[in-house]
This record gives sequence, structure tokens and C-alpha cells, in this order.
Amino acid sequence: MSAAPAAAPGDHGHGLSRRVKVFIGLALFLAVLVALGAAFGSHGMNSDYKPQDEFKLDAWISIKLGGIDLSINKAVLYLALAGGLTVATMTWIANRMHTRPNRVQTAVEVIYQGLLRDNVAGPSNIDRRMATKWFPFLGALFLFIWYSNLLGYIPLPTNSEETFNVFGAHIPSFALYAATANISVTLALTLVVWISYHIEGIRAKGPIGYLKSWVPAGVEGGAAIPIFAIEVISHFVRIISLSVRLFANILAGHLLILFMAGGLVVLLGLAALGVVTLPIAIAFFIFEVVLIATLQAFIFATLAAIYLGGAVAEHH
Repeated sequence: MSAAPAAAPGDHGHGLSRRVKVFIGLALFLAVLVALGAAFGSHGMNSDYKPQDEFKLDAWISIKLGGIDLSINKAVLYLALAGGLTVATMTWIANRMHTRPNRVQTAVEVIYQGLLRDNVAGPSNIDRRMATKWFPFLGALFLFIWYSNLLGYIPLPTNSEETFNVFGAHIPSFALYAATANISVTLALTLVVWISYHIEGIRAKGPIGYLKSWVPAGVEGGAAIPIFAIEVISHFVRIISLSVRLFANILAGHLLILFMAGGLVVLLGLAALGVVTLPIAIAFFIFEVVLIATLQAFIFATLAAIYLGGAVAEHH
């Protein structure tokens, strides 16, 4: 068999390399921006527009008890909607469970087995006894976060700073907001999980036995001290990682949509830029709704199951 002829120096095939294609794409994008700016002009930077105000929580009903602010705002509305949808979903499903499965029950069982039972509360994360005990909590946790994420991509009349007139009534303008884009919400959910798995570990092994389980079997003497200290730190790091992961992903997605859908146009004062950024905003929106909203709820619930299972496991 004859060997294939060697490629000539500098010959990388008829196609361009990926790096060259990327540079060409960026160059074309910048050229389009320059052309739009030259054709339509610019009103200049808009220093009055502040994108961070989209996440500002103005009190609709002020409630203050001492130094605690319990005011009703749009975050409370989104949490109430997510909580109501979670309760309604679980109640609706429970009332439609029959000996002879109908279409609803069949669909629910497929989702239950494939997503929640076998993945979130699967045997690799949590044992059967704990799964039976904690599955209602894990299922409700997943649904609550999932609904909270999805509601964040539905425009609701929550922007009280900008209103429009409908038959004399000043209605707040429509805006996007997600309760899980607020670190206080994700931190509260994380603390519930964090405290719960520590309580389960103490119940299963006792206070001393639970603390001893933080040191792997076979580690004795002076080596156990730094290992135990690292484990203590890791438990507190879980509070940060679990809460910030959900918060940062949802917040970043909303900021990208905000800037691409019009925020960048307003800031730069270049209306023609919207022709380029709007399709990008639509792509980000679809990506966030289809993938990120469900994925982040799944990750949070799965990690909660892993922490609960690890707290009572015989071997740490």
C-alpha cells in the first residue's frame, strides 16, 4: 500500500482553522457595529440608566418589626407564587394516583422514577430508608426552586418605578425578576438543608459519633487533627457553594438577557445596536429557560440528597 502524500507546508486543508473563523466572526461583528453607528448615529452614553435598579426591591407594603424588615415586595410575590405552584402541583398529583394508572399518573411516574427517585434520591446519593423519609422534602425543594427559576423568565407587572396608564389606573410596567437571583433566598434554602443533614447525622450516630465520622477510618493520632479541621471548613464552604451557585447562575442569566434585550442599547444610546443584540437575547432566554432553570434546581436537590445521605452513612 502506498503512503498518503504529505501535506505541503502551511497546507491545513481547504477549510480555515477554528481560531481564524472566530477572529473573522468577531471582526465581522465589530464591522457591523461600526457600520450601524455610522449610519444611525448615537445619542451618547446614558448615565441616568442604572441596570442594577432592575433588581432593586421597593417596598409595596411596609412592615417593620423593630429592626426586622418584613415589607412586601416583588421578591415576596415571586416566592408566594412559587410556593403556591409547588403545593398545587404536589396536591394535584397526589389526588390523581389510582390503581389503574391514567395518562397523568403515567407521566408523573416516569418523571418520578427517571429524574427524582433514580437521580436526586438515588441509591448512590442516599439509602432507601432516608430516601423514603426525605423524598417529600427533596421533591418539594426541587419543584420550588424550579418554579422560582421559571417564573423569573415570565414578564410580570412588578416594576413600580415605571408605570403605564390603563383607564386612569397606573399599572407597573412588565419586568423580569427571579427570587433565586436574590442571595438571601438561596442562602435560606441552603441553611435549611445544612441544618437538616447535621440533625440527621447527630440522630443517627450521636453528637460524638457524628463528629468522629468526619475523620476517615484509619486516620489516627496527630494526623486526625488537620483532617478534622479541613472537614469542618468544608461543611461551612458548602453553605457558600450551594447558595452562591444557584444565585450566581440565575443572576448572570438575567443580566445577560437584560443587557442584550435593550440594556446595552440604552446605556450606549445606539438604537440600531438592537438589531444585533436582540437575537442574542432571544438565544440566551431560550437557553436559560430550557436548560439552566431545570439544571440548577436538579443540582441543588441532588446535592441536598448527597449531604443527607453522607451524614448518616456508616463510612464517611
